[in-house]
Amino acid sequence: MTGHVSIVGLGPGGPEHTTPAASNALAAATDLVGYGPYLERVPARPQQTKHPSDNRVEIERARTALEFARAGRQVAIVSSGDAGVFAMAATVFEAIEQDPQAFSAIDVTVVPGVTAMVAAAARLGAPLGHDFCAISLSDNLKPWDVIVERLKAAAGAGFVIALYNPTSKARPRQLNEALEILRGILPGETQVAFATAVSRPEEKIVLSTLADADPGCADMRTLVMIGTEATRQLTMSDGTSWIYTPRRAETSL
Repeated sequence: MTGHVSIVGLGPGGPEHTTPAASNALAAATDLVGYGPYLERVPARPQQTKHPSDNRVEIERARTALEFARAGRQVAIVSSGDAGVFAMAATVFEAIEQDPQAFSAIDVTVVPGVTAMVAAAARLGAPLGHDFCAISLSDNLKPWDVIVERLKAAAGAGFVIALYNPTSKARPRQLNEALEILRGILPGETQVAFATAVSRPEEKIVLSTLADADPGCADMRTLVMIGTEATRQLTMSDGTSWIYTPRRAETSL
C-alpha cells in the first residue's frame, strides 16, 4: 500500500503568501522533505518529522520523498515559491520516470504556490502586463551558452524578462554578463528592478535602468526584472514609484 506525495510551494517568504491549499497539505503530512532553510519556515507539528537536505541534492531528495510514500507515509516535499517553477515538482517526476517500477503507483499532488516573479511584480506594480518569460541564470543544470541564446532571443522578441537565480557565491559573474548581453540589444533606459526577499522583513526594492543596473544589488534571494522598450516608470503624488508594461503593444506591422 502506497502513501501520498504532495509537492508544495511555500511562497516567496512571508507567511501571508503561503496558500491555504499549501498549508493544508503541510498539516496533513507525516513527513516533510526539503532544503533545510525552507523546512525551517514550516511550523513544527506533533508526530511530524522533518527531513532536511542540502540544496544540491534535488534528485536524492525526490527519491527520499517517494520512498517514504511507497512505505505508506503521507509526505510533503517543499520548495520556496511555486514548486513547479524552477523547483521540486519537475525533479519528483524525473525521479518517477527514472524508476517507474518503484514509483509510478504513488499518488502525487502538485500544490500551486506564489512564485517570486509574481510576488515581485505585484510589489513593483505591473511589469508583467504584457508578454513575458522567466529565465534562470543558474548554469548548474544547463550550459551557459544556452542561457545566453535564450536571453538574446527573449530580449529581441520584446519579452519582459524575469531572471531567477541571478547570482550566488559559486556563480558571481553570470548576472553581470547577462546585463552586458541585454545592453547590446535593449535601450539603456529600459527599466530594471531588483526585488530582494519580497514579503520578508528584509525586503529591498531597487529601481534602475539597464544602463545603470548594478549587479551588486542582487543576491540569491533576488528576482531581477528586465522591462521592454514599452515598460514605464510612474511616480505618484506621494513620491511612490511603480513600473508597468502597457497591455497594448505598439507595432509597425
